[in-house]
Amino acid sequence: MASITRSSAHLLLSLLLQALRFASSQPFIGVNYGQVADNLPPPSATANLLKSTSIGNIRLYGADPAIITALSGTGIGIVIGAANGDVPALASDPNSAAQWISSNVLPFYPASNITLITVGNEVLMSNDQGLISQLLPAMQNMQRALSAVSLGGKIRVSTVHSMSLLSQSDPPSSGRFNPAHDGLMKRLLQFQRDNGSPLAINPYPFFAYQSDPRPETLAFCLFQPNAGRVDAGTGIKYMNMFDAQVDAVHSALNAVGFKDIEILVSETGWPYNGDPNEVGPSIENAKAYNGNLIAHLRSMAGTPLMPGKSVETYIFALYDEDLKFGPASERSFGLFKPDLTMAYDVGLSKSSQTPAAKTPVVTPSPKPISLGWCVPKAGIPDDQLQADLDYACGQQGIDCGPIQPGGACFEPNTVASHAAYAMNLYFQTSGKNPWDCDFSQTATFTLNNPSYNGCMYPGGST
Repeated sequence: MASITRSSAHLLLSLLLQALRFASSQPFIGVNYGQVADNLPPPSATANLLKSTSIGNIRLYGADPAIITALSGTGIGIVIGAANGDVPALASDPNSAAQWISSNVLPFYPASNITLITVGNEVLMSNDQGLISQLLPAMQNMQRALSAVSLGGKIRVSTVHSMSLLSQSDPPSSGRFNPAHDGLMKRLLQFQRDNGSPLAINPYPFFAYQSDPRPETLAFCLFQPNAGRVDAGTGIKYMNMFDAQVDAVHSALNAVGFKDIEILVSETGWPYNGDPNEVGPSIENAKAYNGNLIAHLRSMAGTPLMPGKSVETYIFALYDEDLKFGPASERSFGLFKPDLTMAYDVGLSKSSQTPAAKTPVVTPSPKPISLGWCVPKAGIPDDQLQADLDYACGQQGIDCGPIQPGGACFEPNTVASHAAYAMNLYFQTSGKNPWDCDFSQTATFTLNNPSYNGCMYPGGST
């Protein structure tokens, strides 16, 4: 019987650790489940689909009992919503809030993991002053109803805003809330601080690109290698629009004394189809944005102003909603088709992420290639390397599991080390062409094997 070498045993252990890590969902990756459609699969089929992915949370725009029941026992976090039309009754009558909880939470919780209730959707953007004035009382009554049944602190209460909540967002350090809502925002944020609930916001780099459709803007929005944009107020170079938009919200919170409030991205996404006159929709762009966003979240890099943790993010959307009005893009955000197949692959399937554990066998060493390994050039700043890392890990067929916690190449836990592994993996997987090791001129070749300890870099003479 052939003996297993130390390196083979370490590789096998690494594969098993990756399999265990991907066997569970990732709590910072969520998806929106809209229901403005007449062709959606049964809730039970959707529950099984979600269990086959690394999606850890789902957001409903209402509180469909069939969906909530189907998710029972899955552990998937569920955000449920009270519609804008519910706000007046919830605000004026505490009994209405108690009844809402009695009907939409108590029959399902805790078997169904309801984590958050959103009261209203983009209410402050409605220009309905009566509805706007009722938002906070509705949230307060919902919170009291939860506390009355001992669920205060277990299920949180928030509301959802669009990015137009900010009157200024560029550069990110200048982010400020619209002064028209200044008094209400401070009261809403105080409520959220008192109850530990997040500020839910809908940043869409897709819309930012539509307003500035230059190639460099597209790369910035899609997390692809680009020159970056320097915030003159802080000197920070931003490498993608998502981080810039989220940090603008953080700056707005800081400006009014609430920088401790958690930010939750309740919607973001990119359409794969649109009308002929729409700029930006395509399968390639949708796959790049959502795939690179997921890779960015998995990297745990955070944003420049909130480093080291990933913002809980809900991608729009699980399925297309074929009954929506408006341009074709409004009906083309789905990650999955009604037959449960992927519209395009962004690396959410557990089976596509989990390496197959194989018995180590003795094989001849591959013939070294003349170009060797692809590594970052010396002196490249971390923000550019993070963009290279996100881009490489977001491509189909690239498994960056070894540089995630528990992986063989996670240590040293630095952007430079993780980027080196990812950039080389991309080069080796993409055909080993010289142009596959460019990364906007931040990469170079080396004939010195960068592998170390149990971390094996593919390629060269390894």
